[in-house]
Amino acid sequence: MAILPVAPVSRLIREAGAKRVSEDARDALAEILESYGFEVAKEAVGWASHAKRKTVKAEDIREAVKRVKPPRYGD
Repeated sequence: MAILPVAPVSRLIREAGAKRVSEDARDALAEILESYGFEVAKEAVGWASHAKRKTVKAEDIREAVKRVKPPRYGD
């Protein structure tokens, strides 16, 4: 089940320069973004917990992005 709405994902691809976006392309990018976003969020929750906070802050997200590698596809 997709969490991200498809319209913004399509818009993101179009803003990157595409004239048209297939459903498959939109769905593939949404899946990748959700997967990566979930991993970053989990890492950020760990940082907040380590700091004895219940609230995840922007600094936690930024630190998590440094540590979570983006998924690799097509290797």
